[in-house]
Amino acid sequence: MKLEQVKSDITVIGGGLAGVCAAVAAARLGQTVSLVNNRPVLGGNSSSEVRVWVCGATAHGTQRYARETGIMGEMFVENQYRNPEGNPYLWDLVVLETVRAEPNIRLFLNTDVHEVEADGAEEERVIASVTGWMMGSERKIRFESDMYIDCTGDGLAGFLAGAKYRIGREAREEYNEDWAPERADDITLGSTLLFYTKEADRPVRYIPPSFAKDITKTTIPMKRVIRSGDSGCHYWWIEWGGELDTVHDNERIRDELWSVIYGIWDYIKNSGSFDADNMTLEWVGSIPGKREYRRFVGDYMLNQNDIIAQEPFADRVAFGGWSIDLHPPQGMYSTESGSKHLYSDGIYHIPFRSLYSSNVGNLMFAGRDISATHVAFGTTRVMATCAVIGEAAGSGAAMCIQKGVTPRLLHRDHMNDLQQTMLRQDASIIGIAGADPLDLARSARVTASSTLTKVAVTNSSYTHPLDTDLGILFPVNPTLESVELLLDASHAATLEAELWHTGKGENYVPKQWVAAATVKVTEGNGQWVKLDLAWRPDAACNAFLVIKANEAIQLHGSDSPLTGVLSFEKGPKPIVSTLLEDHQPEQPVAQWSMRRSNRRPLCLQVTPNTEAYAAQTVTDGYIRPFAGPHLWMSENMSAGRPEWLQLEWEEEQSITEIHVTFNDDVNEDLINLHHHRTDFQAIPELVRAYRIQALVGEAWVTVAEEMENHKRKKVHKLERKIISKTIRLWIDETNGGSRAEVAEIRVYDL
Repeated sequence: MKLEQVKSDITVIGGGLAGVCAAVAAARLGQTVSLVNNRPVLGGNSSSEVRVWVCGATAHGTQRYARETGIMGEMFVENQYRNPEGNPYLWDLVVLETVRAEPNIRLFLNTDVHEVEADGAEEERVIASVTGWMMGSERKIRFESDMYIDCTGDGLAGFLAGAKYRIGREAREEYNEDWAPERADDITLGSTLLFYTKEADRPVRYIPPSFAKDITKTTIPMKRVIRSGDSGCHYWWIEWGGELDTVHDNERIRDELWSVIYGIWDYIKNSGSFDADNMTLEWVGSIPGKREYRRFVGDYMLNQNDIIAQEPFADRVAFGGWSIDLHPPQGMYSTESGSKHLYSDGIYHIPFRSLYSSNVGNLMFAGRDISATHVAFGTTRVMATCAVIGEAAGSGAAMCIQKGVTPRLLHRDHMNDLQQTMLRQDASIIGIAGADPLDLARSARVTASSTLTKVAVTNSSYTHPLDTDLGILFPVNPTLESVELLLDASHAATLEAELWHTGKGENYVPKQWVAAATVKVTEGNGQWVKLDLAWRPDAACNAFLVIKANEAIQLHGSDSPLTGVLSFEKGPKPIVSTLLEDHQPEQPVAQWSMRRSNRRPLCLQVTPNTEAYAAQTVTDGYIRPFAGPHLWMSENMSAGRPEWLQLEWEEEQSITEIHVTFNDDVNEDLINLHHHRTDFQAIPELVRAYRIQALVGEAWVTVAEEMENHKRKKVHKLERKIISKTIRLWIDETNGGSRAEVAEIRVYDL
């Protein structure tokens, strides 16, 4: 049989979201990439073959301003625009086209890598090649590269290369993890199959197959939620195999999961307990979605304490925000809740040292097989987090090629270069500012046509009873004197409030008490009531105002959102049935929910004026909220009157490339298969129509324009170099927002 040889700078094994983002990141940085996937479609567990929701740092709206940017963010926003119904096949296309758009990537689908050639002693191994069999084409292909990234999930390529790894749960004492068992064992999270249902226009009968399990004779109905209208990921709890070997027992696990799915459907259709006469099965999965297997050993093992402390690693390159989400070993047969959850107070950070092998010099990894303990893996395993880890690994591998170093040496000598490169690409590294010395915009004077200078939401459209404590988050930059609230009072009452600092710049829950205020309220509606809350924080930050419950009072709210302002109500209220999920109710992010008031802030007026939305923020290095919104915002746009941002230098500049990053509201929870839908296809705050002009000589020249934009980051490579002291970005129209909003502008001569 003919053996083909493919040479590239980097070989990525595994085409899930981690592998896709790794390949795209490396390709965009100029490296040639072979992306090898053993399935006919990309996307891994998110693909139409498995159909798992792409969850990430937002944690279904539990974490704030936490949605991923970079490559994963691009796919979220594109899917929202093109696929509002959440069609799994259209999601496949979004992922596929993201890869096909990169000329530096060669894609090999249906190609199963099962041979690895690696040399060297156990502690100093190097991969020379990996070989795969392309099913259906009878092609045996040998891939040779300087760098390899294992994104297989199960870690097969790294295992065959001799990389150190772990399977199962570490003992509690090894990393001092409260959620680890007393003794180490080989238990993992189990695998899941999903199913879809649909409503027919006539009664549909169902005759179960002979292998369908009678679930009434199992423990399943005791602690699991079964409803006739649910399907897809609502049944994530159909999980089994954690006490087996999820790889070697994969077929047995699949058969058991099938027996339960067809048994559940028999229970729904034929027990008489559900309104399901017209319902029918539309699709049943055949590939178990695995949660856990090998986890490689890197130079650092991420653990539970890092997650909860939100450790700000100097080498951080990715972030997460999903809970530590662990499931009982017995899966669907357990009499415990189907999952238990522990959150950090905000997003947490992932270090580069967890993305490369401790003993294979040219091996990196991304996805659920990174260097993390079983407990920490309980949060890093979700797919959008795997994806941003993939972008970091791909960027790191590309830089290793460019500098001729191993990942370990890249970490030692070039971490700032890697982080700055990723920030230029719009990957989110929370709390680190961009400081690219090649960015000409950093030395420009920035002005704007107008700037919002007051934190105020005054357009009332609903009232919210003060039957529980409510909260409002808003930016303080540089000082605070007072906050006014719009309210109704059924009779004379006392309004009590507390002002809190959120602590870390990435957190959005009350952490440090600052001040309190009490004011007498008279009977009447539509009153603006002033709370004196003088505060001068050491630096710009977010404030969290807690308004104490009072049944005599209703607060007014608005349907007009304002970036940087969020509203909350205090629980605890279970996110889903407590039979299914075990949450820790005292955790701040669980206590303070913004779900019912998303994009519907409470009315307020903050004094004095703010600098939070100043024009200069577009060059401050931050591309997403951190201790404030970090974006320029205009006053309300009038019909037919565009807004503009201007960059002006003392000397003429040679300009070949202009980057613009718009606000795509990373607080908005997007998801690929839509357990919920937004009222819009494009994020309203995103700029839709804009022009970039340069003052060349004494004439304004349009160098770039866009009329139908729905993307966050736009890179304009100019047809020819221009020489100018002044450029201006004109905002002609948004996708529904009332103001022009821009997060960043970069200018280059490349």
